Amino acid sequence: MALSMGTRAPDFEGKTDEGSQIRLYEVLNSGPVVLYFYPKDETPGCTKEACTFRDNWDEIRELGGTVLGVSSDSVESHKSFKEHRKLQFTLVSDPDGKIRSMYQAKGALLPDRITYVIDTDGTIKHVYKSQLNASRHADEAINALKVLKPEK
Repeated sequence: MALSMGTRAPDFEGKTDEGSQIRLYEVLNSGPVVLYFYPKDETPGCTKEACTFRDNWDEIRELGGTVLGVSSDSVESHKSFKEHRKLQFTLVSDPDGKIRSMYQAKGALLPDRITYVIDTDGTIKHVYKSQLNASRHADEAINALKVLKPEK
């Protein structure tokens, strides 16, 4: 069971693929965050999902979004995955599953694949959960960002 839309996103700190600390609420100062949880680096579904975010990067950025991917993989694994797949966004290491737990993304047999779109005030505006339809996560996030972006 995922967190519900309209609830406040739990703040967290974690270590990035570059080895630096990141805090969700600091990133939200720059705009909405697409926070996605995935099972494991370099597995077929997770690679497809990450590459879909990569391939839609320009549109996500135009809509003001920042993408953060979270899994239990190590900083070193994230760094290698990011370089190998040419990912432009930050991957966060969650080896103890603390962040995943905060976001109710634990899963039964496999860790859940869930994407949250979080507005700058910390409110969860969209939730998409699908273990099998990995490539749809980016589309769902883009559609949610379009709703958040004010017309010019």
